[in-house]
Amino acid sequence: MRLCLVNPRNSLVSLTRKSCWRKYRVWKPLGLLAVAGLTPSEWEISIIDENLDVPDYEAMPRPDLVGITAFTSQANRAYKLAGEFRKRGVPVVMGGIHASMCLDEARRHADSVVTGEAESVWAQVLEDARQGRLQPVYAGQHASMADIPPARHDLLTGGYAFGSIQTTRGCPLDCGFCSVSAFNGYRYRQRPIAKVVEEFRTIREKLVLIVDDNLIGISTKHLARAKDLFRAMIRAKLRKKWICQATINMGDDEELLTLAAKAGCKGVFIGFESPTAEGLAEVGKKFNLLKHRDLRASVRRIQRHGLIVLGSFIMGLDSDHRGIGERTAEAADHYGVDILNALFLTPLPGTRLWDQMKAQGRIAADAFPGDWDYFTLSFPVARYKHLSWTHILQEMDTCNRRFYTVAHICRRLWNSLRQRRAPLFLLVSNLSFRSNIRKDRDLYKKLDVLRGPALIG
Repeated sequence: MRLCLVNPRNSLVSLTRKSCWRKYRVWKPLGLLAVAGLTPSEWEISIIDENLDVPDYEAMPRPDLVGITAFTSQANRAYKLAGEFRKRGVPVVMGGIHASMCLDEARRHADSVVTGEAESVWAQVLEDARQGRLQPVYAGQHASMADIPPARHDLLTGGYAFGSIQTTRGCPLDCGFCSVSAFNGYRYRQRPIAKVVEEFRTIREKLVLIVDDNLIGISTKHLARAKDLFRAMIRAKLRKKWICQATINMGDDEELLTLAAKAGCKGVFIGFESPTAEGLAEVGKKFNLLKHRDLRASVRRIQRHGLIVLGSFIMGLDSDHRGIGERTAEAADHYGVDILNALFLTPLPGTRLWDQMKAQGRIAADAFPGDWDYFTLSFPVARYKHLSWTHILQEMDTCNRRFYTVAHICRRLWNSLRQRRAPLFLLVSNLSFRSNIRKDRDLYKKLDVLRGPALIG
């Protein structure tokens, strides 16, 4: 039996990624590698990542089953692919976060849909496919982290700078724009440390992205587990360099930072979200306001341990007015982050933000499934309260231009060299973001489909 697993591309994003920096901004589809790890050996598995290449599907050996995953921005392409395979008589099962949040829509394009986490139902899906009796929906439950097998990292080699791994699921925070809790739950679940270390050994790449939404958690118990994980990684002598996502409380614990650095951590992605208290309250990120935190001091403490800090901000909040682009860049510069990732406020299905904006008629790109293409977080798809389409594009351009000047990049590079904080990674990342500024601007000029958003309020 042949199983073909596909990670669809998004043609709009692909337009901005054809550069020498591409391999640093394309991540392995870990979800498909995990599904492959759940699949018995009698199945012949192939994995296609269209972010690297789009094959001639008709020239490939005909699969007995196709599995397609999709984030929201990939959904339109996923549906087209599913239609092509189904015309050839190949059954298609679809999963991932978008299919879970938009079940009725996904069911119209696939023979079967897996919602939630696949571990509890995948064996049944395969058996039913073998018997020709696929069910319309399989409702996956939250998996026991102890039962998760290692992902099949051997099935995708080449074309990526980073390998990937997951050590926890779920997030106890409740940010209004994020669908993680809706998909993986609010309970913070950890894989057994020994199994994480074992899987780390199977990753060929020297650079690794830990995809956990929050590697260290927020409670004392969570932090203790993170320290135990780092100690095990140190003992194992993995010789990997890795980056992760975490909350700003990572800067509160010197022991945690020391262990993370010794275990190979080179960078941390932190969601600052907004430079204003009003913005943080709006998105539900009150965690950043606790204890009257000095964000600049927290960033400095992280950096003193040799780690790069990538700061993420959201633009287009109801509390944002003209000048938010300059203000965001100034805040990122003041905090001292090494890399700035500014994104448009995007209502994703399954979030409180989606429910709110849909009820208010503020989703501008709403011709689905075609308009899902724009839900990449890099296109303004909503009607923003104080910023028109033209204004919010100007604010984003101002933000990126201000932060990624040659002078600012040189200053950050000098600081990283002086502090021995992965200067090559910092330089590559800054140049990659800088190279996309003009490409994004040119792409926006070509897209008139969203030019309708009117100023609200």
